[in-house]
Amino acid sequence: MKSKISLANLPTKIEKLDRISAELGINLYIKRDDQTATEFSGNKIRKLEYALKEAIDTGCDTVITCGGIQSNHARATVAAAIKLGLKSAILLRTNEEPVVEGNYFLNKLMGADIRFCTFDEYRNSRGEIMEGIAREYKEKGHKAFIIPEGASFGIGVLGYYSCLEEIAIQEKQMGVTFNTIVVATGSGGTFAGLYLANKFHKYGKRIIGMAVCDDVEYFRNISYNISKDALEHIGESIDIEKEDMEINDRHVGIGYAISKKDELDFITDFARKEGVILDPVYTGKAMKGLYSEIMDKTIKNPGNVLFIHTGGLFGLFPKQGQFEF
Repeated sequence: MKSKISLANLPTKIEKLDRISAELGINLYIKRDDQTATEFSGNKIRKLEYALKEAIDTGCDTVITCGGIQSNHARATVAAAIKLGLKSAILLRTNEEPVVEGNYFLNKLMGADIRFCTFDEYRNSRGEIMEGIAREYKEKGHKAFIIPEGASFGIGVLGYYSCLEEIAIQEKQMGVTFNTIVVATGSGGTFAGLYLANKFHKYGKRIIGMAVCDDVEYFRNISYNISKDALEHIGESIDIEKEDMEINDRHVGIGYAISKKDELDFITDFARKEGVILDPVYTGKAMKGLYSEIMDKTIKNPGNVLFIHTGGLFGLFPKQGQFEF
């Protein structure tokens, strides 16, 4: 498997959620990937450790990526690029003049080259727009490396392939076997990495991707395609089947990064019970979905459950006016 740059604070700790476990009648644990760092906190840095190594190895001095106005991935990419002495440009989608807050504020603070596009442009032509930015940098004597949304591409998948290997080591240290592992799914790369490592090592885990947008078919297709691309970087033959990929799309809500009152209330309740802050875009929806599925007994015999906290704290602050206390 390809090598990486070490940037994140790894391994991230695993802790038991005692009060929520008691409510649900199960053993529920949380892996604190929200604590991988501060400036590049969250799950994206695991993927970026591999992607940025590839960028440097191929002689690039600039990285270009994309995301929503409050993209955790874009912020993490900017911070990691600075740490490595690279330039960065980010393409953010918005249909209006953005308020300078949260991740967008941090991107401006760190001096990123920020470009904007509309939602339609992002959906239909973000790849072409980023290619155009790369040409601009080439004309100025720079070589750019394009990282897709969420670093969810072949080499980025290695981040969560190695994460599951990390979890396997922690299981032995803790004397606990995690039967079910749950993660929020927004661009497919985190789920794909866990899926591939589980298949290759025959860990026998039930890996559940809790969709925060789109549907089962969408995420199975994208995870399948990303997984195929990852095989050349892993250097192993792994049997991949779409039908093996367990995606739950029952808790998407009313749309990506759009919050309902009950979701925000759940984040508040969770914080007050466990002292752990979830975010409104990814982990809040995913944990609420997991909680509901366990309460409703639609996840049968989950055993010991591990939820991976993928970060997103900075995206919480732009939502603060929507909370009711």
